[in-house]
Amino acid sequence: MIDAEFTQPQEEFRTTQERVYYQVRDAILRGQFLPGRAITIRGLAEQLNCSPMPVREALRRLTSERALELSDTRRVTVPTLTREKLDEICAARVALECQAAAQALPFVGESEIATLRALDDRITAALAKHDIQEYVTGNLEFHFTLYRLGRPYIILSLIESLWLQTAPLQHLVFQRFGVQELPDRHQDLIRAIAQKDELRVRTAIRQDIEEGLGSISAEELLPT
Repeated sequence: MIDAEFTQPQEEFRTTQERVYYQVRDAILRGQFLPGRAITIRGLAEQLNCSPMPVREALRRLTSERALELSDTRRVTVPTLTREKLDEICAARVALECQAAAQALPFVGESEIATLRALDDRITAALAKHDIQEYVTGNLEFHFTLYRLGRPYIILSLIESLWLQTAPLQHLVFQRFGVQELPDRHQDLIRAIAQKDELRVRTAIRQDIEEGLGSISAEELLPT
């Protein structure tokens, strides 16, 4: 069942089409659809209590953003990844997210740091409880809360697109192996942010991304 939470700021949606798009996108980011799974317009429309038309448009938009893919048989599925593509996404995420975090630094004060610490406490608690969904949600909110501070509108849309492509596969790995062994670089990142140390901020972001995506083994990937 698709949750009713959204990753974008809470606000009134202008159309049903817009609401459905964000709900499906949010479900992908939170790992509610797994790689290789087919997505049906009728099934989503029933879950979201709407007609097929806004679901069809949402799937079209998400396919254009590479969060979903259209097969030769016209089935919409959650993509699987090759090692080559995952490595490319990892490099792109490092470049973009390091820049977004650096842009956020001038806008971080005590209240923002307190918010990040509270989100990291939530992540730590989820790791201790082996709560996959809570970990995924907390990690998502931690990163995007930081990145939005610098108002990197173009960069942020690119980062969201890359997260959409890797989130289902990461969630599959978490389901198989749990989250208790995942490294947590957020404390290092928060300390670097508090000290306005851009080099250390970039290092912590890079390590967080590379270690997180590095947890995906060859068994979860398609052959190149």
